Amino acid sequence: MKLVVQVKLLPTPVQAAALEATLHACNEAASWASGVAFARDVKRNFALRQHTYAEIRQRWGLGAQAAQHTIKKTCDAYRTLAANLKAGNLGRPWSKRYRRAVEKPVTFRPEGAQPYDDRMLSWQITDRTVSLWTLSGRMKGVAFTASPEQLARLALYRKGESDLVARDGMWFLQATCEIPEAPLNTDPVAFLGVDMGIVNIATTSDGQIMAGRALNRGRLRERTLRTKLQKKNTPSAKRRLKKRGRKEARRAKDINHKIAKHVVAEAERTGRGIALEELTGIRERVRLRKPQRATHSSWSFAQLGAFIAYKAKRAGVPVVYVDPAYTSRTCAECGHIDKANRVSQAWFACRSCGFVDHADRNGSRNIRARAEELWRRGAQSTAPDPPPTPGRGTGRKRSITPSGARCASPGLQSRVR
Repeated sequence: MKLVVQVKLLPTPVQAAALEATLHACNEAASWASGVAFARDVKRNFALRQHTYAEIRQRWGLGAQAAQHTIKKTCDAYRTLAANLKAGNLGRPWSKRYRRAVEKPVTFRPEGAQPYDDRMLSWQITDRTVSLWTLSGRMKGVAFTASPEQLARLALYRKGESDLVARDGMWFLQATCEIPEAPLNTDPVAFLGVDMGIVNIATTSDGQIMAGRALNRGRLRERTLRTKLQKKNTPSAKRRLKKRGRKEARRAKDINHKIAKHVVAEAERTGRGIALEELTGIRERVRLRKPQRATHSSWSFAQLGAFIAYKAKRAGVPVVYVDPAYTSRTCAECGHIDKANRVSQAWFACRSCGFVDHADRNGSRNIRARAEELWRRGAQSTAPDPPPTPGRGTGRKRSITPSGARCASPGLQSRVR
């Protein structure tokens, strides 16, 4: 399993100037290579290298490995663009956003991240220094700071490339580490249902509500301030907008990490699996009134789900995705489904049996029940999985079950069907 460890560099002013010049040269070369790729319609690594490699080395003075990574970075950018276009993330082909993306070449920011491999970067972890290539030559003794846990991961598991990143006058290295996975718990005693929402970010089937109204009040304050700054439209207002936006994103990410860590720890402690809703594409499916759109768009359920999935994988906790349809209208006691059961945002009252509970807790109990039912169905069958159909499903990280649930670990393919 791959994780990214970010450490902060502490360069001297001379070292920082060399790093800045290197990033600017690499990204300027990448933008030029992107223009060549766009004009010649050559967006594969080897083919683009034939058109750009010699020019990049001569014109910008990049080393062999730096030139190779710059060209590869350009090809990866076009591959990402093609994937976003295919997935519809940039709108329909006739939309302004789609046309703006395809009618001009990809460009790179002057301080965009630059990949480094082991030929360009070496770590002295005990000394907390790195040696890395720059336009001025090999720069040794660049100090960095990291927590003891990060140092241990770097020493044991670092493998592959690292990215040099500049942000707000600070310098970072993002190193890829391959962490061994814990043995998967193939016989959980039950499941912990997690209902993800807008008012309450996460509610478990144990009745615990995490990051609710206080977080949304902070988001409302940020949105109000953002509106005022956008109206000003001055250079200082734009700088402050960018700074506030990054701060809000860091805060949301920190909260999602804490929620995910708590959920996985509770499931691991009690020997349970985790049941989540399959919410992919919900923004496209749901239609909202205008006052609700900003709140709905700031709902970072995908990030929270991804954090839970990878932390569960590290801990060996199985994660099952279930269909969220009617979980908020179904009674967790008697199974009666009625739109009138949801009397308000916060409360659920069954029209059939009279059961009353917090609406999100009732939903999480339904999610838990669906996951347990799917797990029981899979446990009854000991037949091996059929071989994948060529061209369909080969190499997928998640298995699609006939019932529509997804399992986050390939090891569960024979258990959940």
